[in-house]
Amino acid sequence: MNTRTAQIRRKTLESSVTVSINLDGSGLSSISTPIGFYNHMLTTFSKHSLFDLTVEATGDHDVDSHHIVEDIAICIGTAIKEALGDRSGITRFGTAFVPLDEALAMAVVDISGRAYLEHSGEPKEQVYHLVAGHFAGSLTRHVFESITSNAGICAHIKLLNGRDPHHIVESQFKAFARALGKAVEINPRIEGQILSTKGVL
Repeated sequence: MNTRTAQIRRKTLESSVTVSINLDGSGLSSISTPIGFYNHMLTTFSKHSLFDLTVEATGDHDVDSHHIVEDIAICIGTAIKEALGDRSGITRFGTAFVPLDEALAMAVVDISGRAYLEHSGEPKEQVYHLVAGHFAGSLTRHVFESITSNAGICAHIKLLNGRDPHHIVESQFKAFARALGKAVEINPRIEGQILSTKGVL
């Protein structure tokens, strides 16, 4: 099997981003952005998906973290789509429940070729909270939305319990990572086949 890798570059007036991914990696990462908490979440995403991930990004962090966060997520989604190729042989579905102390998150993923995100369960005040002082809680959904829409993935992510804003975000990133890592695994029983009655994903 060929190693499933991709490198994506995106440059706008707001940011400059380079993302490299290896879906058949071991969770190694090198993350460099001006947003410390996002670095932590992307490192966590790499570790628990077992994707090797390199991210280098700069941009107008002095304006808001939104632009850099979004553009990185767009690149990650695009890289996943490119690395998957025709999606033959993949397990396609993945499910994970991940606790982090009082927080508990569920993620269910379908590498369907159709982008869809269902995201729920966060406390209402979470969207206004600045985690570590610079990562708006509203960005959590936006990251998942940008990855799934650019990768062609259907994902249901639900926070089942949580109080600490940091734990609320991290448990969701870990659950999404584990579910996605499972979904892209190659199943030797369907080598060369597409796991769909349509014949395409």
